[in-house]
Amino acid sequence: MSTDQLPTPAGGCAPASLHAEIQQFYARQMHLIEGAGADPEAWAETFTEDAVIELAGDTPDVGREAIRASVAAGVAHIAAQGWDFRHWFGMLDVRPRRDGSVRTRYYALAMATPRGGALDIRGSLVCHDELVRDGSGWLVRHRRLVPDGRPGS
Repeated sequence: MSTDQLPTPAGGCAPASLHAEIQQFYARQMHLIEGAGADPEAWAETFTEDAVIELAGDTPDVGREAIRASVAAGVAHIAAQGWDFRHWFGMLDVRPRRDGSVRTRYYALAMATPRGGALDIRGSLVCHDELVRDGSGWLVRHRRLVPDGRPGS
């Protein structure tokens, strides 16, 4: 355990209430960019002003405005294809830090289904987030995405 990580209950798990709170944050966050009601503006607001999103091998998006532009382009592309696009997060590990932030590690599947077609898994990633409190909720300060098969996952 690093020195900035808080002690956790037996087995190294975060308290159940914190784990559930973080799961709910991710569910709400991803629902903001899925389906006909996708709202990239609201999704970008779930990141800090100086947030960073790194996808292994790509230039990172730095700052909420860059993140907003990137996700808006992605949502527009998905809509133009006529896909239903969904995200599934699993195997969530939540680690509270002494400074009040939380580090998470989870697996993500990105799935597309053409209208009337079969599900296609578009990506499988290992995700590493740093979340910070924002009032009673959370914001992402740093997100690192590592596609399966790449070093660092």
